[in-house]
Amino acid sequence: MTRNDKEPGSAVSVRGLVKHYGETKALDGVDLEVREGTVMGVLGPNGAGKTTLVRILSTLLAPTAGHATVAGYDVVREPRQLRRVIGLTGQYASVDEKLPGWENLYMIGRLLDLPRKEARARADALLERFSLTEAARRPAATYSGGMRRRLDLAASMIGRPSVLFLDEPTTGLDPRTRNEVWEEVRRLVGDGVTVLLTTQYMEEAEQLASELTVVDRGQVIASGGIEQLKAKVGGRTLRIRPADPLRLRPLAEALDALGITGLATTTVDSERGSLLVPVLSDEQLTAVVGAVTAHGITLSAISTELPSLDEVFLSLTGHRASAPQDAPAADAHEEAVAV
Repeated sequence: MTRNDKEPGSAVSVRGLVKHYGETKALDGVDLEVREGTVMGVLGPNGAGKTTLVRILSTLLAPTAGHATVAGYDVVREPRQLRRVIGLTGQYASVDEKLPGWENLYMIGRLLDLPRKEARARADALLERFSLTEAARRPAATYSGGMRRRLDLAASMIGRPSVLFLDEPTTGLDPRTRNEVWEEVRRLVGDGVTVLLTTQYMEEAEQLASELTVVDRGQVIASGGIEQLKAKVGGRTLRIRPADPLRLRPLAEALDALGITGLATTTVDSERGSLLVPVLSDEQLTAVVGAVTAHGITLSAISTELPSLDEVFLSLTGHRASAPQDAPAADAHEEAVAV
């Protein structure tokens, strides 16, 4: 499939994408579709395959099998053309810290074959847009974490990409700086840029993404809008806390054995000493409470809650999202595509 054959309205199209490292399956048949001018949030625990997916879509890795196009270009057959229409901001600063901010942007513009005059103009314009003009002549090493992140975003926009990949872009940032990055992302989408965002911050996904894809162990386990995913695991969540913490798992097993149609898997929240039981109706709620009573389990608390995105993640993957960690050394095994 080439640029002129792409599906209308589709900025990123992935079918059966596979990436193996020996016996390890980093990606195991991933399907994904991102509509033009939207933000697709890709959620998943550490090691789920999120960064591998981004590296394949940005031509930094060759897939083992499957097919993917970005802006209509095949990631394997048309990497040179594709690189001219995408931007990438990874988890860590990619700019040269010894160079001033302006020189970083100018250098990237020249590497993208922009004429000198245009490269200078783009550097000036982006420094102003990302509120970095006053620091333009200072080495990037002197920038704060938020300033470096904005410089990274500016660098990814030098070539006016139509598709932007953000791989956990706010890792390690304080809440104020994270909000600044979110505002910049919203502005980019407002300009028509398509964004694929990987994150482990549930708030970030809710703030920015119009659609979500959840990956775990290299596979897509759920996708859709935020409200769709919440409905998938139940319209409400029943939180049950036994008086005796040792009864948590026996109670979970008893509830799973109910066999009520539509009842999602009960999840143990060990940190809070409670069970999370998604329920789809009042009848199911009544049945769950009846089962607790029938098993003679004394409760210290019981409540119903609308599921948060974090609880959706917990229900789908079996554990809570954690703050992003450093990239694993296993990344060294990833094979770069020849330029």
